[in-house]
Amino acid sequence: MGSSPQAAGTSSAAQGFTTLAAETQVESLPLQGELPPWLAGSLLRTGPAMFEVGEQSMRHWFDGLAMLHRFTIADGRVSYGNRFLASRAYRAARERGRLAYGEFATDPCRSLFKRVQTLFSAGELSDNGNVNVARLGERFVALTETALPVEFDARTLAAAEVAPFRAPGQLSTAHPHLDRASGGLINYAAKLGRSSEYRFFGLDPGACEPRLLGSLSVREPAYMHSFGLTERWIVLAEFPFVVNPLALALSGRPYIENYRWKPERGTRFTLIDRRSGEATGGFRADACFAFHHVNAYDNGGEVVVDVCAYPDASVIEDLYLERLRAGKPVAGASLTRFRIALDDRSVRSERLCEEDIELPRIDYARCNERAYCHVWGVGKGPGGWLERVVKVDTRSGARLSWAQDGCYPGEPVFVGRPESEEEDEGVLLSVVLDTRSEARAPRSFLLVLDAVDLCEIARAEVPHHIPFGFHGQFTAG
Repeated sequence: MGSSPQAAGTSSAAQGFTTLAAETQVESLPLQGELPPWLAGSLLRTGPAMFEVGEQSMRHWFDGLAMLHRFTIADGRVSYGNRFLASRAYRAARERGRLAYGEFATDPCRSLFKRVQTLFSAGELSDNGNVNVARLGERFVALTETALPVEFDARTLAAAEVAPFRAPGQLSTAHPHLDRASGGLINYAAKLGRSSEYRFFGLDPGACEPRLLGSLSVREPAYMHSFGLTERWIVLAEFPFVVNPLALALSGRPYIENYRWKPERGTRFTLIDRRSGEATGGFRADACFAFHHVNAYDNGGEVVVDVCAYPDASVIEDLYLERLRAGKPVAGASLTRFRIALDDRSVRSERLCEEDIELPRIDYARCNERAYCHVWGVGKGPGGWLERVVKVDTRSGARLSWAQDGCYPGEPVFVGRPESEEEDEGVLLSVVLDTRSEARAPRSFLLVLDAVDLCEIARAEVPHHIPFGFHGQFTAG
């Protein structure tokens, strides 16, 4: 089905890090179980799917050229389609037979002049939106960690050739937050140069130009994959994994290999007032690292911030493809709560459960910016990779899990039952790689779980494997 063969001696999860070349349309997937009658809409996902361009191989999981996937649920059936994201980076790679833009840990061969030009021009950055998708009004965009999103049609997955907007910097996050007031997005961007800044911006539905909400000067920008949002604050957590901006242009190394772990800096929190744009800092905690914020909220005189925290940034090394395909274990993240006191600038931290968790999701529409109870994600299994769907009660620490031998679930996307009264009343949608059969190549399926007890409701099998991806969104209707 257009996938790369699994090499002998690799782990059973290794197929999740091989290229999927086939673009497929299936009107009705084979379905086991029965879908809830209220469940209707599309799960839209993106993730890396091409790990070789010509003779050049990608080095890191985060480097693969993006593919979009659509699972549409209607009338108790599931249809499926997938398509490479026709970004500028993808089109150039196909036309030239080589990588044309620098990715997370893989670079094309470029002159010093070209490297400098790339650093200071957002137009020269990759738009390989393999991390997340977001909805902005009636528009859908695929996002990576640069300032250039790619708009696409949610039905056909065809990409527009013109960027819908540009973030006010060279780097941004693929995890914008919803602005409840405007229905638009809130995000941050890093403007790199001799004088670098973090810039916080909003983008209203239908708009093409971001609104600047505030800015903060920074000498050595930190690597930040996401951020927190409360009803009052934008919450910036600067982990001590930082970069000298000029090194990005002059070192000759791929993007992420210019960052340095400096634990003596500790973890620094800054709160940016959403109305005035004024920043309040001076909040320090012990050094740690995280990709993902889970949630944040105001709690009287403190701000509560929950993240999936690692002791350090070595997890990035764990995610190089050579290691992953060899079955080497990855570090686990702890669900960690930081309590930021506004009066004395103190920060207290606590671990909320004993099990590791990554790719976290909550009932976002109900609970983002607010106190909450339930978080779902994926956790490691005996093989050292993500092998379980997990649910954690943040108040009691109680936890549940779903697992099946030889199956590797992805991020569980929560879909709430219409007019539900309980925070966890709904289903989880997870794309699972199934490696159990020796009679055929591994395939993937869409898993539907009851969000309350993680009991399986249904599954719909895709006729090929889907490489491990990162994030997606469900759109109703």
